[in-house]
Amino acid sequence: MTDALKRLSDEGVAIWLDDLSRKRITSGNLAELIDQQHVVGVTTNPTIFQKAISSGDGYQQQVSDLAARKVTVEEAIRMITTADVRDAADILRPVFDATGGQDGRVSIEVDPRLAHNTTATIAEAKQLAWLVDRPNTLIKIPATKAGLPAITEVIGLGISVNVTLIFSLERYRAVMDAYLAGLEKAKERGLDLSLIRSVASFFVSRVDTEIDKRLNDVGTDEAKALRGKAAVANARLAYQAYEEVFSTARWSALESAGANKQRPLWASTGVKDPAYKDTLYVDDLVAPNTVNTMPEATLVAVEDHGGITGDTITGTYEQARADLDAVEKLGISYDDVVQVLEDEGVEKFAASWNDLLKSTQAELERLAPSEG
Repeated sequence: MTDALKRLSDEGVAIWLDDLSRKRITSGNLAELIDQQHVVGVTTNPTIFQKAISSGDGYQQQVSDLAARKVTVEEAIRMITTADVRDAADILRPVFDATGGQDGRVSIEVDPRLAHNTTATIAEAKQLAWLVDRPNTLIKIPATKAGLPAITEVIGLGISVNVTLIFSLERYRAVMDAYLAGLEKAKERGLDLSLIRSVASFFVSRVDTEIDKRLNDVGTDEAKALRGKAAVANARLAYQAYEEVFSTARWSALESAGANKQRPLWASTGVKDPAYKDTLYVDDLVAPNTVNTMPEATLVAVEDHGGITGDTITGTYEQARADLDAVEKLGISYDDVVQVLEDEGVEKFAASWNDLLKSTQAELERLAPSEG
């Protein structure tokens, strides 16, 4: 084992776990990861909950109680998922206190079927914040066009937000703008800006998956030489955008009123292609004031053989731009790629949510007490 996770943390990268289940909470595993693997946060999504709850491990008593109360399947899922998030938030509370609220956070996502409905997303975010009722949670809102005004409104209400499913640089800038607009609303309402936190989840591995597929279709040596470069380049240029936005006069006015920067969070950092080093999206995305949320397999890989060599983002922007331009010159449209990825991301989370509805409904029926 190496001290790679400690080195990563020392470089200003917050290590979050991209997974949660009741077994992880009750077995003491989450507490152990916090204590020994430098984990300072947790992210969840509909796919993670679908896998956890479908396994049935640790959920039977609660599902049985919910069945006895004859709750709807939607209410059952919210009761189950918010219970896990609340318990995880309590385990992470010492980290939250020690970091002045920056870390020790647990994220929970609005119903992904609402991704294109601004009003419903705002209502769901408010409901989730109320249900979980912990200061160290983040409500996840997708960075769809309908999500942007929802982000502004929810931040403006003083609710901390994890913006998810960001793929494009243009959309990322719109997300940062939505965050600043939300802080301005919160300031107008007289809220304490120092209590509002946000991260922007910029997705990484899926960009390589989609672009590599198209590079393979082109098939030339030039195309093959670009495989595995686009995702890191895209994320590095996102960090450049972050540095630009959070050095403006607009930001300075908010910062002087107590506001916190919205940190870039590298999401989808598990490597999908076995041809690449399994710590690629950690080793090559090290910079201050960032978050990397990892599936446990990636966390273990980084601990074992991660190559953490200091800041690997600052000063790379010219090469990153050149790599993306080279892909574009081969006839692969960046705008098309990122739109496909956003559409697929929303669809995948909605499909996981629908699977969760079906499996939970089946369990509610199986465990329902007989009448009489």
